[in-house]
Amino acid sequence: MAGMGQLLLIPDPRPLDQRLGRNFFRQAPRRPGVYLMKDARNTVLYVGKAKDLKQRLNHYRVANPDRMPRRHLRMVTEVNRIELQFCATESAALEREAKLLRSLKPKFNRAGVWPGTTRFIAWRVREDYLDLTVVETPGADWHRFGPMGSSAFQLQRTISRVLWLALNPTRAFAELPAGWAQGKFMERTSIKCGESVGQVVAALESFFWNETDAFLLWLGSKFAARTNAFDHQAVEAELEGLSEFGAKQKLKEKDRRQLALL
Repeated sequence: MAGMGQLLLIPDPRPLDQRLGRNFFRQAPRRPGVYLMKDARNTVLYVGKAKDLKQRLNHYRVANPDRMPRRHLRMVTEVNRIELQFCATESAALEREAKLLRSLKPKFNRAGVWPGTTRFIAWRVREDYLDLTVVETPGADWHRFGPMGSSAFQLQRTISRVLWLALNPTRAFAELPAGWAQGKFMERTSIKCGESVGQVVAALESFFWNETDAFLLWLGSKFAARTNAFDHQAVEAELEGLSEFGAKQKLKEKDRRQLALL
């Protein structure tokens, strides 16, 4: 029993404390940035980003096999130094991390090492129809927004559904074109806009490039007369998704302005 008690009192190893010193972690700044973990030959083993570098780096200090992934356990045994690069915002740190991952391809990173496929949401007008699609390379006669990742598909499907419902006020959510409610068969959607095609395109372009709230208000005015509880709930969920996208776009624009002032 005494031997078991002694085993339980043995502290978890702290290999980074031994190599870098406790002061390194104590003096780490509480600011956004990226960190590059390097071995004795100065080879980058791992790249990460953090909103608070001090807090994130402290996660690596205790090499507890029950709490730390095996990949990170192996990594901390090889780390000889950690380089910090400061960024103005968390979003800027995320962009910096992505560039470093693609250029360095550290052996202990998994996600983000190989660039994902970039996609654009593209639209065009054909007479009184609006076509919406997601493509890697838009054609010359298509307007575009992007590049984006896989989220472009979800956004294109959401916009297609709400526009169809807005332009067909007497039709229920259940009457969407076949497969649309489930996101199927929507690689390219065509929505008949009639005489409203110019208004629809202007609202769509406002959503992407100017003021997302204006597009949401325009949609809200189209849905105000709907009284069916299921339709109301379904539309609210769609608008909430668009609102979240708009909020993210505002945050990115705010970050870009802050960086421009530095």
